[in-house]
Amino acid sequence: MTGWGLFLAALITFMLSHVIPTRPTMRGWLIESLGRRGYFTAYSVLSLLVLGWLIIAAAHAPYIEVIPPLPIFRWVPVLIMPVVCWLAVAGLSIQNPFSFGGLGHRRFDPENPGILRTTRHPILAALMLWALAHLLANGSLSHVILFGLFTGFAGIGMTTIDRRNMRVMGGEWMRLSRNTARLSLRAPRPWPRLWVRLISIIVFAVLLHLHAPVIGLSPLP
Repeated sequence: MTGWGLFLAALITFMLSHVIPTRPTMRGWLIESLGRRGYFTAYSVLSLLVLGWLIIAAAHAPYIEVIPPLPIFRWVPVLIMPVVCWLAVAGLSIQNPFSFGGLGHRRFDPENPGILRTTRHPILAALMLWALAHLLANGSLSHVILFGLFTGFAGIGMTTIDRRNMRVMGGEWMRLSRNTARLSLRAPRPWPRLWVRLISIIVFAVLLHLHAPVIGLSPLP
């Protein structure tokens, strides 16, 4: 299977891998079987593997230009990806009662929500920025479909998760979320610790180094 067929298969697999494990019945069974930490770890690993396959499949789909390949657009991912890595690492490093991530040990403090003051959904915000940056730098039809889908998925996901939490948490929602935001430009309070920034830099450097051999294209303009 090659070309558009491979891209379609990867796209369907990606969608199913995000729909099936998050269904309430399936999600409850998986958390009971694997534990909360095990569920989120397995879910994250699976998502990354399928995502890698989808990106490679998009790169091998027939080229149909949608956005002109302007040189300035090649700079956008290089400048945005450090922020993406920081958001993702910061989101994984804490407990998050509102969204994905939340692998940290420190109990969530509604008075000092950290990165959740900027966004209750740091993983989804990172996905949105990653998708938008790569949408501009890769303007073929397959990439516009791919990254446009991720952008919409992240935005709709934030709204859907907030609505579900408001319904499930009831009055606790207002108490816990009062110093947080769905998506804002407010600075975290407190700022993520130094090790979060250091790991973010390392993750960015690794992604930069592996981009060419894995994706087949240098990320540098």
